[in-house]
Amino acid sequence: MKIKNSKELEFAVFCIENVAAKLGMNAERVYRAFTKKSNILNGYIVPEYEALHTQSREYIVDDLLTVMKERGVDV
Repeated sequence: MKIKNSKELEFAVFCIENVAAKLGMNAERVYRAFTKKSNILNGYIVPEYEALHTQSREYIVDDLLTVMKERGVDV
């Protein structure tokens, strides 16, 4: 699934920046992990936008870290 509008884009950036902050690393590395090393951005974040964006920042970050671990994605 591709990002359809500015709300989804803002949410994707929010997810990437907050996961990067939690891991203490550059957001570009997390972006590459979500796109080049996996399909987390278009295969999880975008399709699950409606459910995810209603959750707390902490929940979203923890959920994404779990997805990364389940899919064996390193940053």
